Amino acid sequence: MAPPQILVLGFAGIILIGAILLTLPISNTTGKPLRFIDALFTATSATCVTGLVVKDTGTFFSTFGQVVIMLLIQVGGLGFMTMATLFSLVLKRKISLRDRLILQEAMNQNTMEGIVRLIRKVLIFSLVIEGCGAVLFAIRWSFDMPVGRAVYFGIFHGVSMFNNAGFDLFGHFNSLTGYVYDPLVNIVVMFLIVSGGIGFIVMSDLVDYRHKRKLSLHTKIVLSMTGALILVGAIVIFVFEFTNPKTLGSLNWGGKILASFFQSVSPRTAGANTLDLASMRQASQFFMVILMFIGASPGSTGGGIKTTTFTILVGAVIAMIRGRDDIVLYRYRLAQDRIFKALTITFLALFLVVGVSMVLSTTEDSNFLTILYETTSAFGTVGLSLGLTQHLTLVGKILICLTMFAGRLGPLTLAYALGPKKGKELYRHPEGKIIIG
Repeated sequence: MAPPQILVLGFAGIILIGAILLTLPISNTTGKPLRFIDALFTATSATCVTGLVVKDTGTFFSTFGQVVIMLLIQVGGLGFMTMATLFSLVLKRKISLRDRLILQEAMNQNTMEGIVRLIRKVLIFSLVIEGCGAVLFAIRWSFDMPVGRAVYFGIFHGVSMFNNAGFDLFGHFNSLTGYVYDPLVNIVVMFLIVSGGIGFIVMSDLVDYRHKRKLSLHTKIVLSMTGALILVGAIVIFVFEFTNPKTLGSLNWGGKILASFFQSVSPRTAGANTLDLASMRQASQFFMVILMFIGASPGSTGGGIKTTTFTILVGAVIAMIRGRDDIVLYRYRLAQDRIFKALTITFLALFLVVGVSMVLSTTEDSNFLTILYETTSAFGTVGLSLGLTQHLTLVGKILICLTMFAGRLGPLTLAYALGPKKGKELYRHPEGKIIIG
């Protein structure tokens, strides 16, 4: 099998194992077996680091079930091949050429050179950042709950937020609304989300900067676009929700600014929220749909079409308006195949989101914006919800599961895995011209 096919089957296998474990009576507080479709939905959401839930994680699932969910988040966020490589390194087993090819596909790399070294860095970065987040969370929540429970909450949320999963244990689908004024919780969560969302390649580049004194083009684009999207998102949400008494209108100036930035960072595939999303104005909700569709960066724990893809689209528009033949970013010209790949990913993603939204609009009893919001959240592996997920029909749950799966693997990887493998054409057709615009 080709590497994309192995990735698809690997993730599907992990989801199936997780679903079987979550159906066990020991996994929930009722002591009764969970319906398989609900267990499958939860396992898919956890493995695809999404955060959409049909059963409240904090109140419905037992400690065993919550640990299963946390492990699924960790494996799904880092990738099952990364975890397999970890065991190989611990057992001092040689990483084969085939394993390296699959890792190259999983990490979205152009070459196999240094791939095992990158995986080592991925594991170190993940453990260190998650550990720091867990310690800070535990210290903060030790003032609100017993120390043992605070440590457990710290570990769970450190793993969940770094992997951009959005699962929380605060119960009744409240997420972090009780901490809208808390600077420590807000800043730590935002740091974890951004760290997991910029990608391990960027993290590695930043760590090596003190030696190289130079950042790659990829890192520059990811950092600049991530910063721009967060800033613009915060400003837009601040403006639209400033007078809304159900969201920012009831907060002081510090709370307004903190909540605006948090709600701007969260749609970057994280899924946590400190405001009541259903009470936000439709303009804000639709803008968050756009942020969720763009998503995180390549080689990260997040989904969406990715910041680099969006940057290429913006660059193509600017180049066309200026009458230039090439897209130039930071004095580098982008290759044509990168542009074609960006267009293909965007088109496939749009086709998926629009198609699923159209079908759900006939099977679910809700307005179209809510359906589009939920579908985009599933594709971007975000986990933000306006309340539709808990009321999905059987068809709706299956469609959202498939959307989360496609969003985590990427529509292009899925297309490569399912499509026929063809060799390179040995000829070119004559050039034709059509009228555009």
